[in-house]
Amino acid sequence: MERETVRLLPVFVVPLFAPADRPERFAKAAASGADAVILDLEDAVQPDAKVRGRAALTTAFTPLPVLVRINARGTRCHLDDLAAVARLVPAGVILPKAEDPRDLDRVAAALPPSVPIVALVESAAGLAHVRALADHPAVARLAFGSVDFCADLGCAHSREALAVARFEVILASRLAGIGAPLDGVTTALDDAAAAVDDARHARSLGFGGKLAIHPRQIAPIREGFCPDAVEIAWAEKVLAVAGAGAVAVDGTMVDEPVRIRARALLALAAATRPPS
Repeated sequence: MERETVRLLPVFVVPLFAPADRPERFAKAAASGADAVILDLEDAVQPDAKVRGRAALTTAFTPLPVLVRINARGTRCHLDDLAAVARLVPAGVILPKAEDPRDLDRVAAALPPSVPIVALVESAAGLAHVRALADHPAVARLAFGSVDFCADLGCAHSREALAVARFEVILASRLAGIGAPLDGVTTALDDAAAAVDDARHARSLGFGGKLAIHPRQIAPIREGFCPDAVEIAWAEKVLAVAGAGAVAVDGTMVDEPVRIRARALLALAAATRPPS
């Protein structure tokens, strides 16, 4: 199937979760410096508050992209969540525990054709089918739920243990021609250095953004993803040299793959500036 080009997802690097049943936090989330807000109907909302969370869904509090994370297929709330999202028509819907491409068919069929899906890979089954998930025409982006993934596999939440999984999520996104995926959360809420370091690691692997669970994490994640002054100066110098073939810049060969890298760095620098 060809990708449904009507399901376009705005570009964002640092989306912030906000509990859907706490509407008093929505505007604060939008003012945090995040470049998208995820209204969460899943983990952040207790079972007895799901109905209240669905009733509070809105996009009116911000011009930023607003996404909704619904409850997984097979849960009691899944169909009601889909109906609420279909009425809201947000910038996108996040499907947790994405595993079976047939589930994506059902979710896409329940949504307006303008609402793309972010498939959240957080299990062994999800990783086993990640290329098919990424290739689904309604999926605009993947996200990696590293904490749930470790719980499913019983492995440590370490870079070494997750290296292969992260690489496969990135590779699947590239093969499908969709945006670079979102990395999972940093669970330490008060450790800015950890958030910066995790974001730098994610960027070095090829992730295009990182999920945030607290406003205090926004600036550190943005810092970790933003190219530094040396990288930006290098990219500008490379692109300032005329010519389409191979040339030397400061004694180093520059050809089209190097220019592609330079353009990507400058685009990332622009994308990681705080939203106005």
